[in-house]
Formats: sequence, structure tokens, C-alpha cells
Amino acid sequence: MTDTKKYSYADGKPRSLSRWILYFLSAAVFLLLALLRWGGYLLIANDPLPTHVEAAIVLQGSIVGEKARIAGAMQLLQRGEAGRVLLSVPKESYWGEAIPPVARRYIERSYGDDIAARVDFCETGPDVNSTGQEARALSPCIQEHDWHSIAVVTSNYHTRRAGILWRSVLRKYQPWVHVSVCGVPDPEFQPRGWWRKRLYAKTWLLEFAKLVWTLLGAR
Repeated sequence: MTDTKKYSYADGKPRSLSRWILYFLSAAVFLLLALLRWGGYLLIANDPLPTHVEAAIVLQGSIVGEKARIAGAMQLLQRGEAGRVLLSVPKESYWGEAIPPVARRYIERSYGDDIAARVDFCETGPDVNSTGQEARALSPCIQEHDWHSIAVVTSNYHTRRAGILWRSVLRKYQPWVHVSVCGVPDPEFQPRGWWRKRLYAKTWLLEFAKLVWTLLGAR
């Protein structure tokens, strides 16, 4: 009788362990499926824009991303939701060519002289290579114009991290400025089915890693 009880107890331990392994695997599969379905939206955090902001600030990005961001800011300008547009641009290109004159010609050619007259440029140095550094570099330009309400225009996948960093920087340097974040669709990312295309997955993995790094306190 004693031997039988010992055997039953010993036999129950692997069954219990197997049950916990099954629970763990089921939870892991569920989390994976949830990440594939909704993970793209973890990066996105659009703010409801006020009726009017004094300026739309366009952040730097890839060539295709930058064009999408500029187009989004110009729409705010054309609809009267933004008073002016401020483009963040490097001081010069890789070949030593000044960027603002080239950007000005692009705006005039693409959107007309009237719109171009309401566009300003803020140059950043070669040491600016992150969103937090860009926010700090643009802060003096915002202060120079005495703006109190801005909309940061960036790619949709960049909105959550940009909002965290921009509010952190301006709370320190210009706490009176109200910051909204406006995301625009970017050709390099699609939140739904982000894992189905290599470029989208690469963008998600890189931005998700940066977001986690930012949430951990890195600026």
C-alpha cells in the first residue's frame, strides 16, 4: 500500500510539470499572435490636435519618410491648423552643400511661393543623431519664434517615442510650450501586418528597441 502511494505521488510530478509547460507554451503562442496582430500599434501614439497650433515642427528622417512628413505638415498649414512650419534640416549635405536653400527651392516648387513664405528652417549640427538631441537642437529655434503651441510632425511609427522625448526636453527648457504629436503614414512602415514585409519588420524592430531604451530612461 505504501509503495503504491509513493508511485502515484512520483508519477504526478511529471504530469504537473507537463501541465505548467503547456500553460507556458500556450501563453507564449498567444503573446506572439497578439504581437503580430497589434504590435505595430505599440509604436503609434497620435495626439488629438488643437484647433490651431502656432507651428508644425517637421523632424528629420529618411528621404521617403521626410517627404511624407513635409507633406503632412503642409496639409496642416493649408488647412489653417498650423500658423507656420519649421523644418529641421542638417546644416549641410554630405558633399558640403548648404541644405536650407535646396529645401527652400523644393518647397517653392512643390507647394508654391505663398506656402514657402510661411516655412522656416532650423539647422542642426553633425552631432545630432537622435530624437532627443534633435529636440534639444530645435529648442532655441522654438524659443526664438516665441511659440507656445507646436505640433511635432513625424512618421506614424515614431510618434510614441517622439512624444516622450519631446515633452521631456521641453519640460526642462521651455515648460510653457504645449506639445502635440502628429503622425503621418510612412512608406517604410505599415502597422497592420508589419511582419509580412522585410522593410516594415526592420523598421519595427529598430524602433521598438529604441522605444524600450527610452522607457528605461535613456535619452
